Amino acid sequence: MRLLCRFADQAFTVALNDSPSAQDLLSLLPLALTIEDYAQNEKIASLPRKLTEEGAAPFGDEAVGDVCTYAPWGNLVFFHAPYRFSRGLIRLGRIEGDIAPLRLRGTYPLSVALHG
Repeated sequence: MRLLCRFADQAFTVALNDSPSAQDLLSLLPLALTIEDYAQNEKIASLPRKLTEEGAAPFGDEAVGDVCTYAPWGNLVFFHAPYRFSRGLIRLGRIEGDIAPLRLRGTYPLSVALHG
């Protein structure tokens, strides 16, 4: 499954994995959220509720473009620069193509919908 995310005249797609958390995210669509900068390597958006943590496990192979939920806060995390796994992160998928939209600094309305 793929998501289409839009903010500030920017758009990008996310290929979701097959995890229970990603499936739970799909059940919330479409979403109208706010995306904002957090730290130097990510943007975040608060979800209306926390996603399931069923099947969550530590992972390696962290990569720019990963999309995760941070379970303790219940938000979406979009990584646009290198990062390291930390407890509470659950990978949901990865951005397809260019991550340049995420480098636009600021706070914006974000729409998240099923792609196609």
